[in-house]
Amino acid sequence: MTESQLASPVTLEGILEPTLSRWLWLVKWLIVLPHLFVLFFLWVAFFAVSVIAFLSILFTGRYPRSLFEFNVGVLRWTWRVSYYSYAALGTDSYPPFTLADVPDYPAHLDITYPERLSRGLVLVKWWLLAIPQYLVVGIFAGGAATAWSGNDRGATWGTGGLTGLLVLVAAIILTFTGSYPRPIFDLVIGLNRWVVRVVAYAALMTDRYPPFRLDMGGSDGAGAATLPPTPVAAIAPNAARPSIGPSGWTAGRIVALCLGSVLGLVSIGMLAGGGAIAWLDHTQRDASGYLTSPTRTFATSTYAITTDRIDLGNTTDLAPSSILGTVRIRATATNPTEPSFIGIGRHAAVVRYLSGVSHVTITSLTGGVANYRRYPGAAPVVPPTALSTWVRSAYGPGTQSITWKPSGGDWTVVAMRPDGARALSITADVGATVPALGWIDAAILTVGGMLLIAAILLVTLSIVFASRRSVIDSG
Repeated sequence: MTESQLASPVTLEGILEPTLSRWLWLVKWLIVLPHLFVLFFLWVAFFAVSVIAFLSILFTGRYPRSLFEFNVGVLRWTWRVSYYSYAALGTDSYPPFTLADVPDYPAHLDITYPERLSRGLVLVKWWLLAIPQYLVVGIFAGGAATAWSGNDRGATWGTGGLTGLLVLVAAIILTFTGSYPRPIFDLVIGLNRWVVRVVAYAALMTDRYPPFRLDMGGSDGAGAATLPPTPVAAIAPNAARPSIGPSGWTAGRIVALCLGSVLGLVSIGMLAGGGAIAWLDHTQRDASGYLTSPTRTFATSTYAITTDRIDLGNTTDLAPSSILGTVRIRATATNPTEPSFIGIGRHAAVVRYLSGVSHVTITSLTGGVANYRRYPGAAPVVPPTALSTWVRSAYGPGTQSITWKPSGGDWTVVAMRPDGARALSITADVGATVPALGWIDAAILTVGGMLLIAAILLVTLSIVFASRRSVIDSG
């Protein structure tokens, strides 16, 4: 191994099996699904652990060993799955479900534990300093190398971009010839090695900047390695590899850490949502206590503008008004000298009234602009003001406003000219008092707070017991 390669704290190796199935690669995406399921939760925990490690490095200059061991284990597990599947296709041996290194498996990854890390670099290396590397590995791995941030793409960091293309070419050649081209294998491993060095640097596991160098070959610094025809168990490719030390990460502690990490993310989302609802409830009401939509313009050359069917359900257990409170609808003719009519009625009654009448129905709002569904027809037989269809209505010049305590059923809001004439242009908004926001906010914040406490306990206890075991084993 050269001096420059010895200086790299990240070791990634892959040993190419001499005989590979010609067709198994076609279904490996299905075979690895159990691993991908587990790795999703492991990467959520990886993100949580990285945040804790960030704070530890910032204040103490040290990456807690037990946390380091866990994250190395996640990267190691990920590399084995990636090597088996579409980051390399270098083996047909199914990956083991473990964070530990498996000596007789043909894929290995280790990172030398750093005794000290820069407290200043931790603030900038994972985003600012790593930007040039992100640009490069984005080409190699199709952007998946950002997996350290905690998303599920971390399960296969090298399955896109140039790496994915090379592996596809190798798979096609393997299908027709039964042989994996050695030059492609060497290049694929080199690309993966570059990517994982960047992942380790961005995940705060080393201060050594990843070299802009493509170290190809299955063994770090030893060229391409190929399994001999002897039993795999007799091979110890990691015998001289540096160890990250004893690990206290039992299955129960790993599950607790993953569960705590997931609960932590859920709780943060709930607390953020509860905070947003509280802000809305206490700061965005108008003087009358309504939460009001932005004012929109609606226009038609037909006789009426209607909303689509508003389904408020038919349950008697919870009245819509207990959630929405009082609903207010306001409309103003664009021409202030023209009168306007607005009303709300049962959907079936409105359909009967407008049957055969030329009108439009609002289907959606795109960028604040209304989209309509048009119904052809003639003029209404009677003007809207002559009907008893409406549960609430108002008409005249200027701003027309109706307030309504909503109840179950199907409803439709209609805007027209009071005399039923053609062409209408109005501005309108809708508001509601929504008295339920208070208890909804309280419920979300309470549940979010409880989940956060549970998450902190699970994460803390799993780390404490794993750290204690590591100390005992070291002693």
